[in-house]
Amino acid sequence: MKNKNPRISREIKTVAVMITIYCHKHHSADELCPECEVLLEYARKKLEQCPFGEGKATCARCPVHCYRPEMRQKIRILMRYSGPRMIYKHPLMAIRHLMDGRREEQLSITKK
Repeated sequence: MKNKNPRISREIKTVAVMITIYCHKHHSADELCPECEVLLEYARKKLEQCPFGEGKATCARCPVHCYRPEMRQKIRILMRYSGPRMIYKHPLMAIRHLMDGRREEQLSITKK
């Protein structure tokens, strides 16, 4: 499903790159391992269903925690590893993600 919301689409791309960085170092050399593929699909689904839409904060700052606890822990570990490496591998994406995390939240649930 192609998301029409540019903010959500950008967040999905960022998560995909972070999962790829982590997986290539810890699990697989070529493509995503099955475990990371499941995590990526789970994150994509949750982002596409985000009730805040364009006004959403980064997931770390969101007041609604829609990830199951075990998936949230996996994504935290993954981002803790991948986040600093994003600066070198994908600097523009990393800067945008940092800016999104610091922007004033406009959290209001959007109607789909």
